[in-house]
Amino acid sequence: MSGRPPARGLLLDLDGTLLDTGLDMGGALNRLLVEEGRRALPYPLIRPHVSHGAAALVRLGFGSPEPSEFERLRQRFLALYATDVASDTTLFPGFADVLQAVESRGLRWGIVTNKPTGLTEALLTALDLRHRAATVVCGDTFPERKPHPRPMLHAAAELGVEGSALLYVGDAERDIAAGRAAGMRTLAARYGYLGADEDPWAWQPDGVIDEPRELLPWLGL
Repeated sequence: MSGRPPARGLLLDLDGTLLDTGLDMGGALNRLLVEEGRRALPYPLIRPHVSHGAAALVRLGFGSPEPSEFERLRQRFLALYATDVASDTTLFPGFADVLQAVESRGLRWGIVTNKPTGLTEALLTALDLRHRAATVVCGDTFPERKPHPRPMLHAAAELGVEGSALLYVGDAERDIAAGRAAGMRTLAARYGYLGADEDPWAWQPDGVIDEPRELLPWLGL
């Protein structure tokens, strides 16, 4: 940890950082595969792709079909996922205590995700988190998505904290790139959906954490 003062606010990626959405997203992919006459995939094969969203999961299941077919499959995946968005989704272990500690100190937290607004809002509402987040910026809030810094800077403005005083936690290279571009301190969540060949230190975060509680010292907690 650097000698800088503790961060005064917390921003989080959603899938693979705050929430373990893998079983529900993997279930939607497997329902689509079966629907299309293909065999379901084992979850350990699906898990490393979850943070990269619908497009990555469709490519995992179907390769690279021509663009119109790919878009049909992507839209069908999203529709299937939307019907069962939170059956098996939970906070990653330890995050309930982290959020309680953050809120008890009067710090504000929020989410910056590339997940579409409709799915994000449905998921946060189902898990009784939406009213607790001071800002939620989604993949379709602006034309630009992570790794572009615009969603990050908008979230900072909504929190009322300048970027240099915020901590952003994510489990993908684009998360760290976006946070760095916005002047934020960044942590890579190694407990998230990283592939076996991914080295989060190569993304140049300020730190790497193996469980959610390890972010608390970065907030002075």
